[in-house]
Amino acid sequence: MDEATWDAPTLCAGWRVREVAAHLSMPFRTSLPRFLVGMIAARGNFDRLADRAARADAARMSSEELVAAIRDNTAHPWKPPGGSGYASALSHDVIHGLDITVALGHTEPVPLDRMRLVLGANTQRSLDYFGVDLDGIALQATDLDFRHGAGEVVSGAAQDLLLVLCGRTLPPGRLHGAPAARFTSG
Repeated sequence: MDEATWDAPTLCAGWRVREVAAHLSMPFRTSLPRFLVGMIAARGNFDRLADRAARADAARMSSEELVAAIRDNTAHPWKPPGGSGYASALSHDVIHGLDITVALGHTEPVPLDRMRLVLGANTQRSLDYFGVDLDGIALQATDLDFRHGAGEVVSGAAQDLLLVLCGRTLPPGRLHGAPAARFTSG
């Protein structure tokens, strides 16, 4: 990947590819004392800590160091605190991977067995965390048996619906149905 791509925007508002990569590798590179100091500085707000850490780490680490931090930890047994074990770790990686790949226009799908796990572990929790308003909308996957909500149907690939659940704005053409415009740009 060239340096221009590392600086391309992602679906994570305000983060380029390098900030998302720094965030993905944060659990492997952050000691408990550094995490606790960061949480104190962020006044207990994990989102604030994550944003500050991603920006600082992306500024100080080279592209090669970011790749190595992810590559060298593919078998790391990390699980997010307060999550649902390894399903939450998988969700974290899938969601942020999509933040990058969808924004860059890549079309490789996430394997459906992984999507089932991620959707099963995250549907209501994601809506609550990200504050997505799906009142009057039903999300219907076109590639696996997944439906959430009631009302006008917004359909699309399960991975795109996952991004909707996580409050992301998708490129046009990925979702279908009258209310789809609420979740797409352009």
